[in-house]
Amino acid sequence: MEKITEKEKRVYEWQLDVPGFGEEGQEKLKNASVLISRCGGLGSVVAYELAAAGVGKLILAHGGNVKESDLNRQLLMTDNWLGKARIESVERRLKELNPRLKIEAFNENINEDNVNLLVSKADIIVDAAPLFKERYLLNKEAVKQNKVLVDCAMYELEAQITTIVPGKTACLTCLYPENPQAWKRKFPVFGAVSGTVACLGAMEVIKVLSGLGEILADKLLTMDLRDMSFVKLDICKNANCLICGKIKF
Repeated sequence: MEKITEKEKRVYEWQLDVPGFGEEGQEKLKNASVLISRCGGLGSVVAYELAAAGVGKLILAHGGNVKESDLNRQLLMTDNWLGKARIESVERRLKELNPRLKIEAFNENINEDNVNLLVSKADIIVDAAPLFKERYLLNKEAVKQNKVLVDCAMYELEAQITTIVPGKTACLTCLYPENPQAWKRKFPVFGAVSGTVACLGAMEVIKVLSGLGEILADKLLTMDLRDMSFVKLDICKNANCLICGKIKF
């Protein structure tokens, strides 16, 4: 395992003082790789927080060019980058924050052709995709490759997050056996809602990688920011699940 440098000790000195984390936890982050599916309103903040925390490598998948409607929530996009590739803006902004960060950037969203390769490159996956087709693909591949998946989602002023540990917890298909037909690509949301659940997602990744605290295993944390209500629900694993119920660990 690669040790942290003297410069890194100075950069991360405030979090090194967190009880139960220290230099050992920081070295685990430095030597880890994280796949983030979509770096939009949710994934951009996850990526930024992980880059700031000192995760060593990010694998980023995000297609398309920057549009004006991205700018209210996709915080790694800028007005002077309109019409240019989103993923290039993502990489540029993250490198400005942390030049030590290693990045593998893909100008495409997760699909059936690339999901196996991209998941294989990472130690842990963050699902920040807006569509269930993409989320199901990541869930299936994460279970198949035995990779922890942090699944985050939001709608309007509501958001939710859970951490899927293959072989131990319920998976996304246990939670949603069928694709919710009412779910659409474009939905109402504030960037601050995306950012709220994104910060929680980044913290889940940090905890999984470092062993700090307790993760949301078999728990679904839901929040409604209209009244600032937060509820943690138990999730039951489905023994007959078409995804995690068929794989032997």
